[in-house]
Amino acid sequence: MARAIGVAPRAINEIVHARRSITPAMSVRFGAFFGQSDEFWHGIQAECDFRKLAGERKKLKEGIRPASTLRQAV
Repeated sequence: MARAIGVAPRAINEIVHARRSITPAMSVRFGAFFGQSDEFWHGIQAECDFRKLAGERKKLKEGIRPASTLRQAV
């Protein structure tokens, strides 16, 4: 697969073992190789990124005031 899409085998190995993200450029390559859209592979990476944040969401939101609570300047 790596040779077919023009990347180092290590790049594929690191993606498979979750040590490297699927970049937009890699999404294009995967889409062309598997016959799917670039957005499909980008979406998979975004989903993985959000799942990694699952345990941190509450902490990330602490201390943030929603825009709806701010007064508008006169």
